[in-house]
Amino acid sequence: MSIQIRNATIVTMCSHYPEPFQGDIIINKDRIEAIIPAQANTEYASEHAAAPGSEMEMQIIDGTGMAVMPGLINAHQHTPMNLLKGFSDDLKLMDWLEQKMFPAEARMTAEDIYWGSKLSMAEMIRSGTTTFADMYIHMDQIAHAVTETGMRASLTRGLVFGDDRADERIREAIDLVERWQGGADGRITTMFGPHAPYTCPPQQLREVIALAEQYQRPVHIHLAETVEEVSIIREKYGQTPTEYLYQLGLFEQLHVMLAHGVHLNHRDIGYLRGMRGGIVHNPVSNLKLGCGIAPIVALQQHGITVGLGTDGAGSATTLDMFAEIKAAAWLQKLDYGDPTRLSAYDALQLATIGSARLLGLDHETGTLEAGKKADLILIDLVKPHLQPVHHLYSTLAYAAVGGDVHTTIVNGQVLMRDRQLLTMDESVVLTEAHTRAKRIVEGI
Repeated sequence: MSIQIRNATIVTMCSHYPEPFQGDIIINKDRIEAIIPAQANTEYASEHAAAPGSEMEMQIIDGTGMAVMPGLINAHQHTPMNLLKGFSDDLKLMDWLEQKMFPAEARMTAEDIYWGSKLSMAEMIRSGTTTFADMYIHMDQIAHAVTETGMRASLTRGLVFGDDRADERIREAIDLVERWQGGADGRITTMFGPHAPYTCPPQQLREVIALAEQYQRPVHIHLAETVEEVSIIREKYGQTPTEYLYQLGLFEQLHVMLAHGVHLNHRDIGYLRGMRGGIVHNPVSNLKLGCGIAPIVALQQHGITVGLGTDGAGSATTLDMFAEIKAAAWLQKLDYGDPTRLSAYDALQLATIGSARLLGLDHETGTLEAGKKADLILIDLVKPHLQPVHHLYSTLAYAAVGGDVHTTIVNGQVLMRDRQLLTMDESVVLTEAHTRAKRIVEGI
């Protein structure tokens, strides 16, 4: 399948195209074949003309009045938690986990996981997310949903220790890597996922580190999300959570994706300098749970990669990455008392190439460039809240919302066009989600 997006405003998010420009994008199979500025269209068309019925015959998408940009990348998610959206709001994190989330999740079946993840994927496709990183249980079900919906994903079996099921969980994590790495036509990658420092004692964490090194897979772990977590690790080990992971050797050889990183002191940031991977900022969830403001600007100043995620809908409520882009920028401006911190362009980079680097996918996605995977979105700019457009980066970062996404394309496949989902029956997903969510939370 070949696609030509015509007459759009192209936002590449890469350094050699610093400003948006009018032009066309040619997609051939799963990759971007060419990005053609408007002034070069005639020359390109004559050089690449194809006879009707040939392989180069294209599906045409009219991009007039639209911006085309890289698909957004949600670098930290728990997709099945969408079934628990709005169920346990206005609680502190540990109360939220222990009183609501853990009891509800204990009732989830494998089929619940499948339908909860599909609900999240429907929401993500609709709001412009093309790739996500997930940490949960029953990961086979989520992998099947990824395969069916056409999204790109990095999947992780979350590992919590402290009971007699540790060996079983580790076996499931290994099975996920062995079975699904490179699955769904290469759209699925895998990581190892120790849940957090406070749920992973040293012995088990060393075992996971050894497995990640053996299989040459990255590690995805929560870090320093709350003051309570910092206190727990300080009491147990006399260290900060970051120092605890550093002393265990997590950052020595592995690519590591650290979710949250809210409570980091200057010494912690020093431990992270030079690491492979970086921090996933989850501003909406952190705000809603009262966790604090992650030191994003300071991390970047020390050369540490920062990406963006929503966390699960059980805490964030929304999976709209445009909400995260706004929140990320606003929080840094507020925290520093300086409106120049984390510009609109920088905030958009967090959700595109920044997150791609964290997932180890920056060679394939995160920017619009010839040769990269065709993961992109079209945003309808002809709306009152998006007009007039003086500076497109500002419009996209501060005014656009997920509902402005017109078309979503992943791996060269159109997943949504004109706001219509094409790879799933939305009505079935909504019905299943409603029925299952009601059963799961009843009486909790």
